[in-house]
Amino acid sequence: MLARIVHKIEETFDWVKYSLGARRKNPRDLMIIPYLGCGTTRHINVKGSVLEDVGVQPSRKSDSIWDNLMNMYRRFESDEVPYARVKAYFQGVEQVVEADEEGFFEISLQTENPVSEMTQWHTIDLELLSPGNPEKEKVVSEGQVLIISDMAEFGVISDIDDTVVQTGVTSRIKLASTIFLKNAYTRMPLRGVASFYNALQQGRDGVGMNPLFYVSSSPWNMYDLFREFFQINDIPDGPIFLRDWGFERHSMLAVNNRKYKLETISKILRRFPELKFILIGDSGEEDPEIYSQVIQSNPDRILGVYIRDVKHHKHREGEIRVLAGEVEQFGSVLVLAEDAHIMSQHAARQGWIGSSAVSQPVE
Repeated sequence: MLARIVHKIEETFDWVKYSLGARRKNPRDLMIIPYLGCGTTRHINVKGSVLEDVGVQPSRKSDSIWDNLMNMYRRFESDEVPYARVKAYFQGVEQVVEADEEGFFEISLQTENPVSEMTQWHTIDLELLSPGNPEKEKVVSEGQVLIISDMAEFGVISDIDDTVVQTGVTSRIKLASTIFLKNAYTRMPLRGVASFYNALQQGRDGVGMNPLFYVSSSPWNMYDLFREFFQINDIPDGPIFLRDWGFERHSMLAVNNRKYKLETISKILRRFPELKFILIGDSGEEDPEIYSQVIQSNPDRILGVYIRDVKHHKHREGEIRVLAGEVEQFGSVLVLAEDAHIMSQHAARQGWIGSSAVSQPVE
């Protein structure tokens, strides 16, 4: 009961906050933020949000610490537009959806004709129906949908922080410094990750139809920063699943990391039941335990697990070795490795990537 009350208070606060902002003399422009979607030749899913435009600027090499700090402030200061109505148009099919109290909406539609799977990325058009401002142009946006091809050999589900990008999750000072003071140019990718992930996308046959999904516990406010980071560092694009850090309707606390990741990964597996997956994470938090649980709940669906060794606690390696033994009992494999080079060597031996795609050793 208390959880429902707190959730209702937060919901009411968000609505009042937006309403007061909308009545300003010069209300901010609204914008639709579509997140990368995915689907099959017959059915697609795209999530997005409607926000007030607070002027977040793209990252630049010349940005100062102050520029980065102000940009991060704008990301978290942005006001959601509760219960906005959005129309989606995709491959001749229209759908109108209503956002929730946090401004998030989700498009889930069936296509009339099969979508070409030879082109991986397809465009979806979005238009804001309400709230509207007759004195201004229509608010529109274009999203991208990844169509999973039948030619895909497997899919990849990867963590982001300390798996793709150096974040320092295990150190509060390093974590805060990375989040607030760095941008997409000054954040550092883990060595060899770009070449390894591109090799996984290309697969054994080099066709490049294997989809990548990124599941992180970071908030949705960080979405644009991750997209920029991937593009700058030549890391393959893929749907990114982040968290809403608000209160839940039935819980006093936001969803914990393990529950959130388990639910998100399970949804991906259910959405593409014919596809097997490779999971990639790090030893800094709960990725090994989460992936082990995924394997136990989905036997024969996970080809293998790669865990980057963060080396934060000496006893951690022993715990992961135990998990590796449990994983083997379900016909999969868990590899604890210091870098992407060791991972790519193992993947080549398994026949998941071509031997010519093995990344160079990390110096």
